[in-house]
Amino acid sequence: MKGKTRVQGFSCISPFLLFMFLFLNCCDTSARRTQILWDSYGVPHIFGKDTREMYYAFGWAQMRCHANLILKLYAEARGRASEYFGIKYLDSDIKMLSFDMPQIAENSIQKYSGEYRSYLEAFSTGMNDYAAKHPDEIGEEMKQILPVTPADIIAHTMRVLCFEFLAGEDIQAVKRLVTPGSNAVAISPSRSASGKAMLLTNPHLLWNDFFTWFEAHLNSEEECSAYGIALVGMPNLSMAFNRHLGWAHTVNPVDGSDRYEIIQKGDGYMYDNEITPFEIKTVGIKVRNDDGSLSERFINIRYTVHGPVMGEKGGKAFAVRIAGMNNDRLFEQYHKMSVAKDIGEFESALRMLQNPMFNVIYADKEGNIMYLYTSNLPKRNGGDFYFWKGTIDGSRPDYIWNGLHTYDEMPKVINPASGFVQNCNDPPWTCTFPQVLDPASYPPYLSPRGMSLRPQRAVRMILDEPSISFDQMIDIKHNTRMEAADRFLDDLLKAAAKYPGIAPARSAEVLEKWDRNTDADSRGAVLFAVWWNKINSNMFSKRWDPQDPLSTPDGLKDEEKAVRLLAESAAEVEEKYGSVDVPWGDVYRLRINGLDYPANGGPDSYGIFRTLYFIDDQDNKKKAIAGETYVAIIEFGDKIRASLLLGYGNATQKGMNRYADQLKMMSEKKLRPALLGRKEILNDLQERETF
Repeated sequence: MKGKTRVQGFSCISPFLLFMFLFLNCCDTSARRTQILWDSYGVPHIFGKDTREMYYAFGWAQMRCHANLILKLYAEARGRASEYFGIKYLDSDIKMLSFDMPQIAENSIQKYSGEYRSYLEAFSTGMNDYAAKHPDEIGEEMKQILPVTPADIIAHTMRVLCFEFLAGEDIQAVKRLVTPGSNAVAISPSRSASGKAMLLTNPHLLWNDFFTWFEAHLNSEEECSAYGIALVGMPNLSMAFNRHLGWAHTVNPVDGSDRYEIIQKGDGYMYDNEITPFEIKTVGIKVRNDDGSLSERFINIRYTVHGPVMGEKGGKAFAVRIAGMNNDRLFEQYHKMSVAKDIGEFESALRMLQNPMFNVIYADKEGNIMYLYTSNLPKRNGGDFYFWKGTIDGSRPDYIWNGLHTYDEMPKVINPASGFVQNCNDPPWTCTFPQVLDPASYPPYLSPRGMSLRPQRAVRMILDEPSISFDQMIDIKHNTRMEAADRFLDDLLKAAAKYPGIAPARSAEVLEKWDRNTDADSRGAVLFAVWWNKINSNMFSKRWDPQDPLSTPDGLKDEEKAVRLLAESAAEVEEKYGSVDVPWGDVYRLRINGLDYPANGGPDSYGIFRTLYFIDDQDNKKKAIAGETYVAIIEFGDKIRASLLLGYGNATQKGMNRYADQLKMMSEKKLRPALLGRKEILNDLQERETF
């Protein structure tokens, strides 16, 4: 039973009924009924009378905000998207069926029992109940996907983690336009102005599809009170904080999947100096035709000892092997992380190793901070990271791994003397300074060496502040300075002076005056960015050096060439934008649903901590498509203090994006306070749903 509370006129209500109405709506009803309190930013504050009802309401809220998107994603996870939407999804279906993901999900659900199965069932029931009660809000072609099942949830979750994050490069053998990434920082009391630990959470993903974040506040009378974000369609908060602790994830450079080159011989392939027959499975895939009719295609999927064959080229086949495909307790692990009360309980949950990848950055009210490189890392027979990231000889049995490294074998740092840990998708070795992790103590295939300009910018900003306040953490998060400019602009200006007449004097003047930031009004940033895009590491005098990780690379090897590239860049900028000192925000824009604001920040290749990725738009501008999704800065004390933002808003469903405009706040470098207490939530209440 669900109702919506809306206070209207009272002229026809008896005094007694009026009293009861006001009493029931002013008192705390969470102990009596499950409620969703929607605030002005479209965030559902869920108060469940028990944990099962909390997850029911979570499913309801996700469907309300993202119904059509979630149903599309579940259709893909079933391996039946071609049946629902047409032939353009055929490759997606083949991928899902090649790895037998629908059956893996069904098997996983059968292993669940008791409370965790009931939570998954409640989540899916909440989704189905919302769709049943609001059929007009569900797209017609999406209705055929209903009802959703717990197996859909598991299949979708594992598809995103295993196929898109972990093995996307090996499966597709191509790089995405944007590589998923993140920033995360934890500050200990020794480096905090307030004497309290702080955490920065800041994932950088694409602004659509399965990378879409959903912000929520989950509370149950039994145990849970967590605030954070979930990837749409997933039943757990992926990054969150409660009154005791919090955690962030960043994508780590882990190789948990491998691409094997298979030499075909006759009807089989070479393996261990013998011809081994392929195992062949024929699957029928229904495909919706343009006229709405269905036809069936039969696909032969070939398997080797490594895994399914995902493609062929030049007479060779390529098979992919992925670690963590059979992890069936991921939801349980994240629930336990959400309700953990201290670092011991939190680590106990992490030890389940159900998530096949991601760094963990952690902080708590007791002052602990932690960095953990977590993964389902295969135990391999020799080779370094780059060897296993390449194409592997599939004929050698010694290159097939079966066992995984344990939790205790993963790199981790707890409460370093430096007072901070950070990760910006760099390898684990540079998580704090001075460095405390020695790569030589770990297998060479665990992670590469290296530190790009964005993590260098992060560490330098932290080291510049021996005592960091909450407001300074916000300033760090919003910092748009180009580390590339700090490193190379002086070299470029010296070269321009050394070779006068090659580049227009005006270009050097603009760069000299530039503040090296990428704020909306920064003049010179566009010119430098165009020049930097023409530079490659072969032009550096010094390459990155592990002995000097925060000051390299540096210097220009061919100064005259660098100046000629500056001349080319100035001509391009002048022609395209009318002026070499065009403001950054005139070119780089934040554009969603008819909104259009100047951007600040930019790609991490420039060494910008405030990371945004852009594509060319129709009007000669560039619009953001990824990066700076969710930002949360949390200070842990007797009372939690948190400021946050979800730039693109909390809903994709038509009619649900009416909430306050967070994109404008992103443009203005503003955050909003997290509403954690019932009183402050009620002060911002837009709608109450009662179950």
